[in-house]
Amino acid sequence: MPPSAKPAPIPAMAAADWGWLVLLSLCWGGTFFFVELLVPHLPPLTIVLARVALAGAVLVPVLVLRGERMPRGAGIWAALAVMALMNSVLPFSLYAAAQGQIASGLAAILNATTPLFAVVMAHLATRDEKMTPLRVAGVATGFAGVVVMVGLAALTETPATIAAYLACLGAAACYAISGIWGRRFGAAGLRPLPVALAQMVLATAMMLPLAAVFEQPWTLPAPPPVAWAAILGVAVLSTSLAYLIYFALLARAGATNLLLVTFLIPASAVGLGVLVLGEVLLARHVAGFALILCGLTLIDGRLPRRLAARVRG
Repeated sequence: MPPSAKPAPIPAMAAADWGWLVLLSLCWGGTFFFVELLVPHLPPLTIVLARVALAGAVLVPVLVLRGERMPRGAGIWAALAVMALMNSVLPFSLYAAAQGQIASGLAAILNATTPLFAVVMAHLATRDEKMTPLRVAGVATGFAGVVVMVGLAALTETPATIAAYLACLGAAACYAISGIWGRRFGAAGLRPLPVALAQMVLATAMMLPLAAVFEQPWTLPAPPPVAWAAILGVAVLSTSLAYLIYFALLARAGATNLLLVTFLIPASAVGLGVLVLGEVLLARHVAGFALILCGLTLIDGRLPRRLAARVRG
């Protein structure tokens, strides 16, 4: 972009788009709620296998009804395998394992660090998304929030709990990597729905041997009805439906506006955890969450720019 050029304006969102954005945040925030219901009854790899397999099964008829086709070519499928690993297999497994040790609300708050990792990785791996002073400030503020939450926890929490915090941060980093990696599919002209279904198919193929070797799901006792309901919820609502809403909003409102969902997911997840599961957030969790939100606000940039414009004007 020439030095004198102004950045393209962010498109305004219609009222309906805001409604879909809130629904998307509930779907993705519900992931942590549903997994919290599942961890007492199923081991983590089995949870992830059930999630991706059922989500893929739901997306198949949607693909057929839309008349779309699956991607072709060994190179594309190899790239999709990396996407499935970084966007589904690793983060889903890490969160499922972590939620055996920490509350769903805390996992969701740590998930909000994904844009912080994304900004740093995009600066290192791309030519068109370099760090700006505002983004540097946002990353520093956000990671200060992580230190408040996780660093102080080292003084009082068990090693297993600290490992769960780190697993959540590792999952957020995986999401950031997959976001950068996934840019190639749009550049290759691939439609979003086939890419999403391919990810679920490949993730299922990866999770099946892992769950079979390490957890033998067929030997487990039958889960109670609440677990079956949670499996349906995390697969159908938090994965299949969330993908469809995400891609529709991406086309209507743009990627920048979709960043706003990052602010809403922890709120919905924490709300479900506190109101339904009886979870409790400590003062350091709330303080860390506030700093992470401040960091995300700086990275997003819209509010700081509006405030600066008012001061100037």
